[in-house]
Amino acid sequence: MISNQILQNTIEGLKVISGVDFAVVDTDGKGVCTTVGGDRDYVGAIADFVKSPADSQEVSRYQFFKIYDDQITEYILVAHGANENAYLVGKMAAFQIQSLLVAYKERFDKDNFIKNLLLDNLLLVDIYSRSKKLHIQTEARRIAMIVESSQGKELNAVEMIRAHLGQNSKDFVTAVDENSAIVVKEIAAGEGFDAVERTAKAIIALLEKEGAIKVHISYGNAVNEIKEVSRSYKEAKMALDVGKIFFGERNIIAYSELGIGRLIYQLPIPLCKMFIKEIFGGKSPDDFDEETITTIHKFFENSLNVSETSRQLFIHRNTLVYRLDKLQKSTGLDLRVFEDAITFKIALMVVKYMKYMENFEY
Repeated sequence: MISNQILQNTIEGLKVISGVDFAVVDTDGKGVCTTVGGDRDYVGAIADFVKSPADSQEVSRYQFFKIYDDQITEYILVAHGANENAYLVGKMAAFQIQSLLVAYKERFDKDNFIKNLLLDNLLLVDIYSRSKKLHIQTEARRIAMIVESSQGKELNAVEMIRAHLGQNSKDFVTAVDENSAIVVKEIAAGEGFDAVERTAKAIIALLEKEGAIKVHISYGNAVNEIKEVSRSYKEAKMALDVGKIFFGERNIIAYSELGIGRLIYQLPIPLCKMFIKEIFGGKSPDDFDEETITTIHKFFENSLNVSETSRQLFIHRNTLVYRLDKLQKSTGLDLRVFEDAITFKIALMVVKYMKYMENFEY
């Protein structure tokens, strides 16, 4: 709901404009915010005013106004002054706060709806009925993005992203845990993933400027109906994890770019261990010396091209062939043969996945 700080800022702004002092109290007379200290001799009259059918009332040297939430009195606005000017200004101030209350309540309801939608906590009939009530278009092309950052200092990523996207944006920003923000972005008919990439880069620049470090953004595939948004969110979650394992150097990763890493991520660890044992026996790629590891990665980077790899490693072609022959003798796999190279590449990725999961468990 609306915060006390927002109410304080509102009445302070109204005082600057009108010159009238204000206070907001709850129905028990307890102060919420005020523009002036000192006596609160109106507190005793609050209870009687709350019980009365009147929306406004002049009491002593004050003007009282009720502010409602779903037709139930939520706050009492107190305007200092027993004249017509104080009454008119107080009436406008009460209307302003009432409008703020409605706007924040609607945003809260939308935020709650999006959270439950992402987490699959809604029945299909509820999705469409609540979408209609909250004026959310059910058929629109949307994509779910996850923004995760290690904070160098305290910052509210959700509010910052909301401010960046603008008040009139058709996008939704929320959070389902304390470590990340989720953006449900609407993509126009003529837009593609390039629009999502631009938004992601802008968000990273925004958060890093405010002190966030190691910002990672992932996103799922586009969906066309509101009921499918949770699927895009699940894809984004997988992309975030798989991206950290196999694409550590990238801070933006799409589900569609995961390739074989997506399959490996879903393998059970016992099956991975069995596979590695079959390929390397009792050894592990971690047992290879640094020279061999560098040679393997550079050979894969150059699409198994012996000449280009030896050139980039600044070694003779025969030296590279010797290293590959030596690797073949120890593993039984010849990286110059495409099928063996694929097997070896997958094995390296499986080992990387196993190490990540082992560290994650701790």
